[in-house]
Amino acid sequence: MNISLSRAVTFAVISALLLSLAAPSVAQQNATPSAPLAQQAPAQPPAALPQAAAPAAASDTAAPPAEREAKSLKAATAELKELSPWTMFKSADVVVKAVMIGLAFASLVTWTIFIAKMVELAVVQRKVRSALVKIADARSLAEAQFALGAKGSVLASFLAAAMREARLSAGISSDAGIKERAASSFAEIVRAEARRVRLGMGLLATIGATSPFVGLFGTVWGIMNSFIGISKSQTTNLAVVAPGIAEALLATAIGLVAAIPAVIIYNHFARVTKGYLELVSRASGAAGRLLSRDLDRTHVSGGQRGRDAAE
Repeated sequence: MNISLSRAVTFAVISALLLSLAAPSVAQQNATPSAPLAQQAPAQPPAALPQAAAPAAASDTAAPPAEREAKSLKAATAELKELSPWTMFKSADVVVKAVMIGLAFASLVTWTIFIAKMVELAVVQRKVRSALVKIADARSLAEAQFALGAKGSVLASFLAAAMREARLSAGISSDAGIKERAASSFAEIVRAEARRVRLGMGLLATIGATSPFVGLFGTVWGIMNSFIGISKSQTTNLAVVAPGIAEALLATAIGLVAAIPAVIIYNHFARVTKGYLELVSRASGAAGRLLSRDLDRTHVSGGQRGRDAAE
């Protein structure tokens, strides 16, 4: 009886233990279908979010340099499209601007001298030619001065110098000395006239010789600053560095614009001045011939008076 009771108690205890162990497993089995659903609902978006966010993060990290480069290229392209001499001058360095302004002023001086000398040489050449025509039939210095009138020309200066030398040499019987002194006065007048008509040509020669080198200095300075800008921007893209190099080359272009006309105008005036000085030499010869005639007449009239007195 006791044994059966103990067996019953033992069986009851084992049954209770088995029931207690089976209850959690049943609860877990009942909860398992809903748990995956609850986990899958919020789990899928996080799994999808990293996949969608990964390219976005990659694009965020890669986009700023590309965007910056694209913007710089776009700005440089727009600047190249708007590039003009005035724009390049405004954006140039201070030294390059000073070089450009100096060369522009030199070019202005060149064209001013050209206009002034053209008018001056045309006027003096016309005066000398007209004076030579007027005294072509004159027989003496007095007639030549009367024919010229009060119009100022280099020939009038020659006639005045000859008359003055004849008056100062009155009573001197040596014609050779009078002619020599008159020729010396004529040479001084020719040299003074040559200096006057060549005024400004030295400046033309200086501008023509130095302007290319001044422009080259501005170019070297501008290119040096461009290379400094390249090192700071850390890019060798032509669209970025081209404006600075173009600004530097503009200085050389302006130097050539100032130098080439100056050389051409200088050579032109050298030829025109040479022709004018030949006219001046003709005027000097005409005045010398008139002086020689007057001296010969003086001796002829003096000899005639001497013969009349002897008779």
